[in-house]
Amino acid sequence: MDIAQINLTLRQDAVTLVFVNVLLQQLGLPVPAVPTLLLAGSLAASPGSLGRLLAAAVVASVIADWLWYQSGKAFGYRVLAGLCKLSINPSSCVSQTEARFIRWGVWSLLIAKFIPGFSTVAPPIAGALRMGRTGFLLAAGGGATLWAGLAIGAGWLLQDAVQTAIAGLERHAAQALVLILVLAATWLGWKLWQKYRFRKFCAVPHITPDELLAAMGSETPPLVLDLRGATMIAETGPIPGARVAEHDFLPAAVGDWPKERPIVTLCACPEDAGAVQAARALRKAGYLSVKPLKGGYEAWLAALAESRPQ
Repeated sequence: MDIAQINLTLRQDAVTLVFVNVLLQQLGLPVPAVPTLLLAGSLAASPGSLGRLLAAAVVASVIADWLWYQSGKAFGYRVLAGLCKLSINPSSCVSQTEARFIRWGVWSLLIAKFIPGFSTVAPPIAGALRMGRTGFLLAAGGGATLWAGLAIGAGWLLQDAVQTAIAGLERHAAQALVLILVLAATWLGWKLWQKYRFRKFCAVPHITPDELLAAMGSETPPLVLDLRGATMIAETGPIPGARVAEHDFLPAAVGDWPKERPIVTLCACPEDAGAVQAARALRKAGYLSVKPLKGGYEAWLAALAESRPQ
């Protein structure tokens, strides 16, 4: 569909298009909704039309958030771990996002729409943490109203500028297509570069689960930092002998542990991303022997099962 067709469709049935676009984006599909909201706002003929557009966007957003909330409530950390696997950025690991959600509480949902990635992760975390249904719906609706209202309102206030830009794109459709392709190629190249940097970031010495089991049975066991999120720890229980830690409070978790003694970091993130990040931070702080556990929590469970007598 070209720009003229999108413009025509919005003029004919803007409410439906806004609803579908927002719903798909909030469910996690890579479909940008803000440009549609801006354009729809610029085409609104009256305050009543603006209200209907805003209502459609808010309802669609809350429906998607509610589905994610129910998924988190039903499946807990499995949903969060699945979302974590979609990311190639270690700093967006769910365990860290979850810790910040716990600290910020309901305010997380009010600002979630403005933070890339967090918009999809926040509702299942709220469900997994058993956030109250009424409080969740009010916060999700408030956040959606703020996000969609700003976009639609900006389109209304800047309607002349938006329509001028659309007309310019229609007149220079070929050049616009080339620009879009260049931007898409640039975005793809940036993502591939991020993935390359992520691979290099994770290329640090690890400790295997069998090596950790042997070390924990020695006279000088390492300090094991459990970086899994509160939801998973609540569901599966703590790891015996480990300290629960958060990325934002690593010094407090380490405490007075001697800097020459070994430390092992453990998470439930894809490619041990969170554990690698914590290990790098502790090494930078002066700890001499810090290694992430290879394979994370799942590998640790498997090693424990194999070590038990049959």
